[in-house]
Amino acid sequence: MLIDSATAPAAAQSKGSRFPAMLRIFAPPPPALAKLTAPDEIQAGYRLWRNRVLLSTIIGYATFYFVRKNLGIAMPVMEASLGISKSNLGLFLTLHGVIYGVAKFANGFFADRCNARVFMVVGLVASALLNICFGLSSTVLALGIFWMLNGWFQGMGFPPCARLMTHWFPPKQLATKMSIWNISHSIGASLIVVLCGYLVIHSWRLCFFVPATIALLISIFLWFKLADTPPSVGLPELEGTRSRNSEDQSDDFKQILLRHVFSNKYIWLVALANFSVYTVRYAILDWGPTLLTQAKHVELAHAGWMVAGFEVAGLVGMLSCGWLTDNVFGGRGMRACFFYMGLAGLSILLFWKVSGESRTLNTLFLCAAGFFIYGPQALVGIIAANLATKRAAASAIGLTGLFGYASTILSGWSLGWLVEKHGWNAGFIGMLIISTIGTMLFLLGWKAKADGYTEEEHGVERNLPKPRLV
Repeated sequence: MLIDSATAPAAAQSKGSRFPAMLRIFAPPPPALAKLTAPDEIQAGYRLWRNRVLLSTIIGYATFYFVRKNLGIAMPVMEASLGISKSNLGLFLTLHGVIYGVAKFANGFFADRCNARVFMVVGLVASALLNICFGLSSTVLALGIFWMLNGWFQGMGFPPCARLMTHWFPPKQLATKMSIWNISHSIGASLIVVLCGYLVIHSWRLCFFVPATIALLISIFLWFKLADTPPSVGLPELEGTRSRNSEDQSDDFKQILLRHVFSNKYIWLVALANFSVYTVRYAILDWGPTLLTQAKHVELAHAGWMVAGFEVAGLVGMLSCGWLTDNVFGGRGMRACFFYMGLAGLSILLFWKVSGESRTLNTLFLCAAGFFIYGPQALVGIIAANLATKRAAASAIGLTGLFGYASTILSGWSLGWLVEKHGWNAGFIGMLIISTIGTMLFLLGWKAKADGYTEEEHGVERNLPKPRLV
C-alpha cells in the first residue's frame, strides 16, 4: 500500500532536527515505514505518483501566476483611475521582479533540503493574502510595499517544483517531462490575462480579489495531493540519480554547491542568457496590453486575448523545444535554445515592422514570438537542474532565476521610462538588442554536456572544475 506523504509519520529524525523550531514545519518527511520492494509494485507506484506530482505542480504553479501576472492587465486602468505614471507602474514591476529573483535564489538553497509540499503551499497562501491587501490599497506607497512582499513569497513557487521534478523523473526524461510541466507558465499567464480582461471592466480591484480566492482554494488542493520524495511514500530512490556521496551529509552541501553550481561555467552562462530571455518575455507579457492598445490601437479586452495567444503559443513552443532537446540534440539544451532565441528575435522584428495595425498579422507574429521565447524559458531551468544534479537542482535554478528576474530592471522600469520618453519604437529596438545578446550567449554554451550525473558516478568531473576550498 502506498503511503501519502501528507499523512506519513512525523517522528523526529536527523534531517528534521536540523531545522529551528519555528521552521520545523518545512522539515522533509521521514521515509515511509512501509516500503515497496516488488518490482511491479514499484513500477506502479512510480507511475501513480509521477502523474500525481506532475499534474499537481502544473496546477499549483499556474496558480502562482494568478496572483503575480494579474497586475499587467490592470495597469492601464490603474494608470487612469489612480493617476499613476508609466514610470511608477514600471517600478512596481522592477522591484517585484528583482525581489522575486532574489527570493527564488535564496529559497532554492532551502528548498533543496525541505518539504516541497509545505514550502509551495505556504508561498501560495501568502501571495494570495498579499493580493487581497494590494486590492484594498490606493496609494503608491502601499501598493508598492504589498507588491514587493508578494515578490518574495512568489519566490517560493518554483524551487519546490524543481526539487520535485528532479527527484521524481530521471535526467534522460527531464527535458521532455519538465517541458510538459512548463505549460503551467502558459496556462497560468493566459488564463489570468483573459479573466482579468473581463474583471477589469468592472473594477481593477477585482483583478486581485478573484485570483486570490482561487489561489487559496488551490492551496488546499496542493496540501492533500503533493508528495515530497519517493522514499517519503515508500518507493526507492530514483535510479540513475544516485551519487557517490551521501545526499544526507549536510556538511557536504557547501562543497556540492561549489562544485555543481558556482564552479560550473555553463550554469553561469545559462544564467546570463536567462537575463535576456526574461527581459523579452516579460516585456511582452507585462506591457503587452498597454503596447497593443497604445501602439497597435487594439481594444483592451481583445488585447487580453492576444496576450493569451502569446502564452498558448508558448505552451506549444515549450513542448516542441523539450522534445527536440531530448530526441535531436541529445539532451544538450543550449543548442536548442540558440535556434529558438534567434527566431524569437526575428518574430519581434516582424511584429514591429510588418504587421502594422492588422489584427491578424499582429496576432500571428505575437504568437510566433511566444512560441520561440518560451522554448529557452523552459529549458534554462532544465539545463541548470541536469548540470547541478538533483542534489543542487533548486539552488542552480535559483541562481538562473536571480538573473532572470533581475531582468525586470530592463523590462519593467527601464522599458516604461524608455517608452514614456521616446515611444514604442525605441522599446522594440531595445527588445531586439536583448534578443541578439541572448542568442550569442546560448551559442557560447554549445559544447555544454547534457547533465552532471555520468561524470560524478565515475568520479570524474569533466564538465565541472574541482573547487578550491580556502
